Amino acid sequence: MTTVSPYLLALPEIFILVMGCAILLVGLFAPRREAIVFYLSLATLAIAAFLSWKTWGFLVSGPQLAFQNSFILDKLAVILKEFIYVSAFFTLIYSRRYNEARNIAFLEFYVLGLFAVLGSMVLVSAYNLLTLYLGLELVALPSYALVALRRDSKICIEAAMKYFVIGAVASGMLLYGFSLMFGATHSLEIATIASANLSGSTQVLFLIGLVFSVVAVAFKLGAAPFHMWVPDVYQGAPTSVTLFIGGVAKISAFALAVRLIAEALPGLVVQWQVLLIIISILSMAVGNIAAIIQTNLKRMLAYSSIAHMGYMLLGFLCATPQAYSAALFYTMSYVLMTLAAFGMILLLSQQGFEAENIKDFAGLNERHPWFALMMLVVMFSLAGIPPLVGFIAKLGVLEALIQAHLVWLAVIAILFAVIGSYYYLRVVKAMYFDHGVATESTDCSMMVKIMMSVNTLLVLLVGVFPAWLFDVSHAAF
Repeated sequence: MTTVSPYLLALPEIFILVMGCAILLVGLFAPRREAIVFYLSLATLAIAAFLSWKTWGFLVSGPQLAFQNSFILDKLAVILKEFIYVSAFFTLIYSRRYNEARNIAFLEFYVLGLFAVLGSMVLVSAYNLLTLYLGLELVALPSYALVALRRDSKICIEAAMKYFVIGAVASGMLLYGFSLMFGATHSLEIATIASANLSGSTQVLFLIGLVFSVVAVAFKLGAAPFHMWVPDVYQGAPTSVTLFIGGVAKISAFALAVRLIAEALPGLVVQWQVLLIIISILSMAVGNIAAIIQTNLKRMLAYSSIAHMGYMLLGFLCATPQAYSAALFYTMSYVLMTLAAFGMILLLSQQGFEAENIKDFAGLNERHPWFALMMLVVMFSLAGIPPLVGFIAKLGVLEALIQAHLVWLAVIAILFAVIGSYYYLRVVKAMYFDHGVATESTDCSMMVKIMMSVNTLLVLLVGVFPAWLFDVSHAAF
């Protein structure tokens, strides 16, 4: 047990909870509510990031456990929380003008977003099956409501219903898997489950629980063949919400995979490695091939996310500390690229106009050369072209596969990466070589333009100087 007060270890979570409730009250009664709520939400994320950074000092003597071993503070938790704050911070800044133009309820957006961030933080620090489930649901429930925020849009309501139904199925599978694990080990603690010595019928029970748990993780990651919700939700949700799902929710799903599969089930690595190999190959195949025929950019990026989760799982399934580090690096790199890609869609969308089709980007270089250049950098990075961060992320995963003697899997990954480059380059071709219809000038704030430029610059600089992020990823494991 830790000698540090458990309330100090969970101080960032407590702060987010208190501020979420306070912002809800401020948004109901304060004058000029939208601006106050917006800046309060940004300040909340910034202060929470500072508090999480300060908790790093508690890790000098190793990971700290609290609340009857249901909460863990380790380097992985701190690093993932910091990246959750960064992702949410960029999302709020990119989304403000877009939400105003579409009359999306600002108070609900910010408060639900903060509570989803809180759920992600709980999930990242969960060290008990019950805490894992509570954190996952605290991420999922606000996300369902966020997707349905545009009540006047039938496609948003349809996307929310699909997301809710399929999310409920995934949660049911996860609970059933947890119940079987508990039945086999008589414990909810991850450390106890990991060290359980099983044989006979209890081992069979545990293996069935493993299958259900892996399927639930694949659902939450949006990996094939459990990907059916991803394209519809990405396309149907408001782009500001799609950005949130593609960022914060992906980090949460990665944390779920680490805590549940890598830490709770290390003794069954042979079994879950086979499952993840199948899921990763299917994800790369379905994602890259289906994305080729898409004309809607949000839908194309949805299939792209399926493929990228396949690549991330390639690193994860190698089951070594270096491989887990490569998977974490890939997740953080993907979120960074996703923020920039959907941020550009938000930036170019106008009142009554959604810049979500590839043809909407035609001739962008003629109208906004700087925006076109930023989008080019992001598309090249997603395609895995050096020296951008997407290339370094894929290289780390391939290195982990080769060291695990899975060269054949690395060859398959390279082939699908070549196939996938086509649809990214198609967007670049539209921006630079097609002639588009002139639209009204982009009226986004200078803050958004600066943050978008910083985001894109990070995609470039982390690719050129990846050592610091690799060091961070290795420190987590």
